[in-house]
This record gives sequence, C-alpha cells and structure tokens, in this order.
Amino acid sequence: MKKTLSIIALSVIGFGLVSCKKEEKKETSNTEINNIDSSNAPKDSNSTGQVVPENVPVPANTAVTGETPTPAKSNQPITTVALSENSFDFGNIKKGKKVDHVYEITNTGKNPLIISEVKPGCGCTAPDFTKDPIMPGKKGKITLSFDSTNFDGAVSKYADVFANVDKSPIRLTFTANIEK
Repeated sequence: MKKTLSIIALSVIGFGLVSCKKEEKKETSNTEINNIDSSNAPKDSNSTGQVVPENVPVPANTAVTGETPTPAKSNQPITTVALSENSFDFGNIKKGKKVDHVYEITNTGKNPLIISEVKPGCGCTAPDFTKDPIMPGKKGKITLSFDSTNFDGAVSKYADVFANVDKSPIRLTFTANIEK
C-alpha cells in the first residue's frame, strides 16, 4: 500500500513539474511577443491596421486576424517584385463561363523569388503559378481561373500570393459582371 501511495505521489509531483514548465514556456513566448517594438513593424495586408511583428513564430493553424490560417513566413532571403497589374476586370461574362487571367510578376530584387502558395478567397477561383524559383530580372506567372456558375451580377474576388517578399501576402483581385 505504501508503495502504491509513493508511486501516485511521485506521479502527481512529476505531472505538476511538467505542467509548470509548459506554463512557464507559454509565458516566455507571450513576453517575447509583447516586448517587440511595434513602432516600425509592418502593418498586415488586410488594412485592419493591426501590427504584425516580423520574426515572431506563429503556431501553425493560428490566424492573427481571425481569418483562415496563413502559411508561415518563408525562410528564404527577401527579394522585391513588380506586378504587371494587381487587379483585373473581366467585364461582362455569361453565367457558367470559366475565365482565366495571367498576372505577370517580375523579380526586381537580388535574390531568387520563391512563390510558396497562392491562396484564393473562395472555391470558385483556382490558382496556378510558377513553382520554380524566379531569378533576379526574370518573370513568372500567376494564373487565376474563375468559374462563374454560381454567381449573378457584380462579383469581386481575390487571391493571396505568399512569397519571400517583405509585404507578403500580395493580394491579387479581379472583378466581373455575370450575365444570365
């Protein structure tokens, strides 16, 4: 009986120590996030004005703004880009028609551009993009395909491009007027 009680007591104490260490780790992470100087930190891309510190690990499946989870920031060296356009108007299209538009992206920096993901705002938009690194001075493509089957009237959609650039994601938008 004494042995059983000793084992139970040691288990409880061990569990308590493990719990304290996890709690302590959590507090440290929060302290690190709170001590960041946000005066020159970049704003998030959805114009909420919320400060998003750089180089702070964000657990997977955690959204800073309450939206769907976003991919982790790339570990690749940062580069710069130029877009041929970041918005496009398909104009009037017949309901049920599928249309595509190609956005051209040029690497204007000194490091290879790596597009890790293109995440559309809804299931009606399908992305395709240059998967190989885009070398400095070279161009890549991002194609957004839109299926108008379930829409009527004016439509506005977007896709977020995640890449090794300072202000990632880059938002691409398009509009269309769906006619019956």
